[in-house]
Amino acid sequence: MVYENLILKNAIDVGNCRRGNIEESDIRQVGVLAMVDTGAETLVINENIRQELGLEVIGKQRVNLANEAPEICKITEPVEIHWKDRFTVTHALVLDGMTEVLLGAIPLAGMNLMVDPVNRQLVGVHGDKVIFRV
Repeated sequence: MVYENLILKNAIDVGNCRRGNIEESDIRQVGVLAMVDTGAETLVINENIRQELGLEVIGKQRVNLANEAPEICKITEPVEIHWKDRFTVTHALVLDGMTEVLLGAIPLAGMNLMVDPVNRQLVGVHGDKVIFRV
């Protein structure tokens, strides 16, 4: 298992700050220790984190958990995910009763990251250089 420290920010707050509508200190954000889960598709958070970030629920999605059990999850407004000098934006799934934050494959690709299984850490796909293929 690989765990990494992330900063999660309300992406709408970030946009409002960029437009001068709110101060940078008003951006709702939280630091989390996330489990990197390449079997998960996206960012998975719990209800407490959703509320702390002030993220509205924009829909619901049926998902299959790792044990194949179906679950209905809330989908949130966009979240900015920051890891070291990289960031990406994605919607989060809210899984009730979740104790860990999961960082899945889509945000990993969005930050051009992969898991180094030997050293059990995240690394850049191309080292320290961010290169995306289009």
